[in-house]
Amino acid sequence: MKTEEIYQHYLQYPHIQTDSRKIQPGDIFFAIKGPNFNANSFAADAVAAGASLAVIDEAEYRGEKTILVEDALRQLQLLALHHRKQFNIPFIAITGSNGKTTTRELVTTVLAGKFKTYSTEGNLNNHIGIPLTILSIRKDAEMAVVEMGANHLGEIRSYCEYTLPTHGLISNCGKAHLEGFGSLEGVKKGKGELFDFLRENNGTAFVMKEYDYLLEMSRGIPEVVYYGGDSEIRGKILKNEPFLQAEIQMGSKSIIVNSKLVGAYNLPNLMAAACVGHYFGVENEIITSRLEAYQPTNSRSQFVELPNDNKAILDAYNANPTSMRIAIENFASIKSENKILLLGGMAELGATSLEEHEKIVELIGNHSWKEVVLVGGDFLNIQHPYLQFENSEKAAEWLKGQHFHHCLFLIKGSRSMKMEKTVSAF
Repeated sequence: MKTEEIYQHYLQYPHIQTDSRKIQPGDIFFAIKGPNFNANSFAADAVAAGASLAVIDEAEYRGEKTILVEDALRQLQLLALHHRKQFNIPFIAITGSNGKTTTRELVTTVLAGKFKTYSTEGNLNNHIGIPLTILSIRKDAEMAVVEMGANHLGEIRSYCEYTLPTHGLISNCGKAHLEGFGSLEGVKKGKGELFDFLRENNGTAFVMKEYDYLLEMSRGIPEVVYYGGDSEIRGKILKNEPFLQAEIQMGSKSIIVNSKLVGAYNLPNLMAAACVGHYFGVENEIITSRLEAYQPTNSRSQFVELPNDNKAILDAYNANPTSMRIAIENFASIKSENKILLLGGMAELGATSLEEHEKIVELIGNHSWKEVVLVGGDFLNIQHPYLQFENSEKAAEWLKGQHFHHCLFLIKGSRSMKMEKTVSAF
């Protein structure tokens, strides 16, 4: 009963906020508790700031324009489910260990070339962000693209229960969040919860045919659409210096995409977006133009021009052993005499952390570099011959005194390392 009551209010005031400091007139405020705060205590502030309703779960904070529920977070998710059920359109869920955000953005931009498309914004891909994404979808929607992040088993399954995806894509499964998943097999099982849902609910999966584990994970799904390998949608790299130029075959025709993405590892992401667009009838010309117009942001595969003719591949949004290895190998393949590695530690690896950092150091040693700088994390706790700094701020201080010219940098590390701060040194 509370869900329907709140939903009727939401139809009149369709904007949700979980931060009382960001309230705009008419917003509905959900008092979701955090590890270090109780948002119920800010309900009165939210109403005073113009909230039309505050959803709380502690009776002592009752007041003007409040509604008491058992659990504010769960109520937000139930409201999202209720809203989701009002739509009969494709809901495409995207997850994976590496490249899921880039894939989601590429899929979104391709579909938006033909359909009114709503999608996850920023990093709203968790138990709070996904309901907010669903509740941001308006009546004119023709497509919805929802990114799902996860660091433990059961998480993707829980998201599916209120997203109700009709289509799904797993970019890949790699060594990410091993602290929560326990092992690579745990990662596959966790990400595979999306395919489990599609299998049980007559869904459609988009599957990279070159990844044997995805072929196995997708068995039994009523409709599987392949890309890569010998499938109808496949691609090859034409150039990667530094931007990725690819030819993508789609049936009897092919397109040439001059992307603004850096790294051969982005070819599967381009193919995935082309595959989804082709499946939904987006014309080849639109697919090409939309993929070429896409500009990576937020420290994801960005190519940055720096002073003194220096350049950087800024891929510092996150890192795990799989993405770090791929990025280093791609960087090593680029023709440049003055290549410098600026790598931050990798987080959430649990008991495997030291071993995985040692493997990265071993990989670094297989190539020639002008300089290697390792920052923070377990790079500080293993033996290696390279420069090291406790954090990105200290690495930036060192950079300021080096006066590099005509160099190419790879800047990468886990989010907690904040490696993008090193750019400020130039």
